[in-house]
Amino acid sequence: MKASILHETRGRMRIRAGDGKMTIAQADLLQAYLESQPWCESAAVHERTGCAIIYYKEGERDTVIKAIGAFTYTAPAVMALAPEHSPRELNRYYEEKLVGMCIRKAVSSLLFPRTFKIVRCLWHAVPFLRHGLGCLFSGKLKVEILDALSIGISMARGDFGTAGSVMFLLELGELLEEWTHKRSVDSLARTMSLNVDRAWVRGEDGEERLIPVAQIREGDTVTVHMGGVVPVDGVVAGGEVMVNQSSLTGESEPVVKRPGTTVYAGMVVEEGECILRVTHMSGGTRYDRIVSMIEDSERLKSAAESKAAGLADKLVPYTLLGSALGYLLTRNVTRALSVLMVDFSCALKLAMPLAVLSAMRECGSHHITVKGGKFLEAVAYADTIVFDKTGTLTRACPEVVDIVTFGGKEQHEMLRLAACLEEHFPHSMANAVVRKAQELGLSHEELHSKVEYIVAHGISSRVGEETVQIGSAHFIFEDEHCVVPENEQGKFEAIPACYSHLYLSIAGKLAAVICISDPLHANAKEIIEELKSLGVGKCVMLTGDSQRTAGAIAAEVGVDDYRAEVLPEDKAEYVQQLCRNGHTVIMVGDGINDSPALSAASAGIAISSGAAIAREIADITISEGELEQLVILRKIALRLMARIRANYRFVIGFNAALIALGLVGALPPATSATAHNLSTVAVSLHSMTRLI
Repeated sequence: MKASILHETRGRMRIRAGDGKMTIAQADLLQAYLESQPWCESAAVHERTGCAIIYYKEGERDTVIKAIGAFTYTAPAVMALAPEHSPRELNRYYEEKLVGMCIRKAVSSLLFPRTFKIVRCLWHAVPFLRHGLGCLFSGKLKVEILDALSIGISMARGDFGTAGSVMFLLELGELLEEWTHKRSVDSLARTMSLNVDRAWVRGEDGEERLIPVAQIREGDTVTVHMGGVVPVDGVVAGGEVMVNQSSLTGESEPVVKRPGTTVYAGMVVEEGECILRVTHMSGGTRYDRIVSMIEDSERLKSAAESKAAGLADKLVPYTLLGSALGYLLTRNVTRALSVLMVDFSCALKLAMPLAVLSAMRECGSHHITVKGGKFLEAVAYADTIVFDKTGTLTRACPEVVDIVTFGGKEQHEMLRLAACLEEHFPHSMANAVVRKAQELGLSHEELHSKVEYIVAHGISSRVGEETVQIGSAHFIFEDEHCVVPENEQGKFEAIPACYSHLYLSIAGKLAAVICISDPLHANAKEIIEELKSLGVGKCVMLTGDSQRTAGAIAAEVGVDDYRAEVLPEDKAEYVQQLCRNGHTVIMVGDGINDSPALSAASAGIAISSGAAIAREIADITISEGELEQLVILRKIALRLMARIRANYRFVIGFNAALIALGLVGALPPATSATAHNLSTVAVSLHSMTRLI
């Protein structure tokens, strides 16, 4: 691309495209390209001026210039970065609509003759009157009745100027409300959209290949294994699976999908595996489903939002009563109209949802994904946080430090076999095993038959004629009744208890114990202390580790209580019991085995690097290794609730003052309407500002 540098300072460069012109699509491509570069810290592209402002890492100026020179809109790699839904298009649409509305109002007021203005006002009033009469005939006292009365009475008095101004302000306020709401929803939906990079695609030769999702085409055949996310929309062509679709439909129970049924991007396969024929590319329709979910799903609304919507409609009769009393006491139609021009509905119904959406978007800027307002409310009121240990309180990258073998087995061979099994179920300890095998150059091809995940902490498969299992001590010794080889009990008991352990058995006999160092997150203790300072009364740790290991870690991290050697159902039951006892509970976990507890909590928080099913079931997702985000999340949630309470006080107080001023004749109707609409816009804009 040909471009010129308009201005430059250290680490910042402003450039203009060669022809000075840029379409919305081109601006989106350029911004996506710039932000994808490793040297780019941030970028902003302005399509109207054809300019881009680039902030880059120190010492990378020459690299920036080369990258801009090499950029072309038609390059396949660049075109693959194009967003499916452009915020620029949304903003352009509403900008043009707003400008057009203002121009029409100005031309009508300044140039049209009085007779034409009256005809235009009457025609313009028809929708307002129709909506008001519709609410009245249906027996619903809503704000539309107030609007229709104020406009109708003004026109009946011959005050067409006031009626026209009121209608313009109402339409202007509605447009601004719709615009801000759409922008908030669009930003949030983009945060929550599916982010699956690769998928297993079956070629014509029957071989499966892991390829980028962007390369998948309609008609391709994709295999989805247990625990995986469905990457694209499609029809099941083979296999039978149980899928969790709570993130799309709100259903808590998994659903059976058989050949011929449709599955959608974002669903998680809980059991089985399937082959699907692709019908939509790259999960594109998921964006629209998320937008619909945010706008329509009542389960996402916080109690504060629902209360605001209900209160707004309840206050309409009181506004009507105040207007009637004003007329009876003063016999002044203007004063009665001034009351009608003011209602509580707009600000209450708009400001509260915008405050919640803005808070969710702010969480997104900190790489925290929140799926609904009610979960932020739960975080604000939570008095108990329950942590899974491995991969949550401990670092996301545990390391294999030793492999103790039994029955004459060879260390590297046991590690190879363990990695072969564990690579199917991404969890921090499983990743440690796979990573260690890679470091030692151990190739772990598929030596086994179908892998089965047992929900009680283990994996089972077959190698040749022998059953191979790997998992916790409880799974290997109690559930599967495996035994330690003869004359090696002393060796088994000498295994250091300071490590976490994975037990590998072959044909019912212990073959190896993999010792994994699972150090605490660097700031775990400080984070728990800070959460307590923010009002969390109790912090609990749950783990499948032994009592000895769990006790040592619990003491080091500073939790109030802990439970050791717990199964997934034990975690869920513990969380459910806390909720039954009246506690508001947050559960933080990252594995498949944490999913029941995440679902049972008031708000479930998953680690982004954890199992796909945990991320999908969870209500909130935080970044790998970033426990500090829990503190940020709590602060945002607390300040959101404080903002909502402040909004209540302002809306009710300000509008009540307008009504009082209208009754005493201090404010004419048009001024009341203007002040009311301006206050609605002001409180809405304030609701969209950052909380921390």
